[in-house]
Amino acid sequence: MTHTLHRRGSAESLSNDFPMLSIRAVGFNDEGSDEKLQKFMRIAMHHKPVNIGAVSLGNMFSHEPEEIISKAHGVMHAVFDNPQAVIACLRELKSADVGMSVVVSGILDEVNKCCKDAGLKRHTVEFSLGVWGETDRLPPEEVLEVTTMCGHGLVSASLVTNMVEQIRSGARTAEDAAKELARQCTCGVFNPIRTAKLLSAMAAA
Repeated sequence: MTHTLHRRGSAESLSNDFPMLSIRAVGFNDEGSDEKLQKFMRIAMHHKPVNIGAVSLGNMFSHEPEEIISKAHGVMHAVFDNPQAVIACLRELKSADVGMSVVVSGILDEVNKCCKDAGLKRHTVEFSLGVWGETDRLPPEEVLEVTTMCGHGLVSASLVTNMVEQIRSGARTAEDAAKELARQCTCGVFNPIRTAKLLSAMAAA
């Protein structure tokens, strides 16, 4: 199970949102895994991710990328905003044969195509069944599209609405507001490029 499965939004919006992670399997390939995760991250950086991070440290909006990479441990994350970057990254990872599991989240058809174009055969598929229960207590859907980009729930709905108000008032740009929200998502799976577009749409409504 991965915390990147629960992103919400339209197919158009999600078609440019690809969280990727690499993770060790304790008791199987954890020996020397930190170095392998560093290699994963350096390969990811070749393809210009819009965010990277680690739960144990933070993301590229709170720490320098080199610090994040040097302290790689357990599980590492990178986010891409276009399929071409995903394909190129997967091709390089395949060639490097790092020996670590790699998970790519996104719209299934899009991810399948990325794997095929990278010369890979998909191993497993996981789906999110959504949120069950008293869903009327959830924030509005447009706010959830932003908050669910942080799989650990560290981006609050109140902060999203505050950022929208600041954009409306001219106190912040959408891009600056998106970076502020991205800082809250410790593991770095938050997509600030997609977020800026979503915030701009909310502010214009």
